[in-house]
Amino acid sequence: MPIPNEIPAGARIVVRTCEGVDPKDQRMKFRDYVGHVRSWDGQTLEMTRDAAANGSRPEQRVSIPADTIVTVKPVPERSMTRPRL
Repeated sequence: MPIPNEIPAGARIVVRTCEGVDPKDQRMKFRDYVGHVRSWDGQTLEMTRDAAANGSRPEQRVSIPADTIVTVKPVPERSMTRPRL
């Protein structure tokens, strides 16, 4: 899937990046980032990564080089309702 030429600031997306081959099991490893775009210049994607839903990771700013991006997909905003217990 080709990377879009334009990604609007503020869009909520999921980005899959290639981390390389794991030396232990020789399998390709990937990492996903979900968050809001701050900027995209065709070389580097700047985004604010969402905090983990379970509170284990705070919101963070990330810079992702274009040559590591495998896919980019839009995703809907998180629901603001709390799950039933």
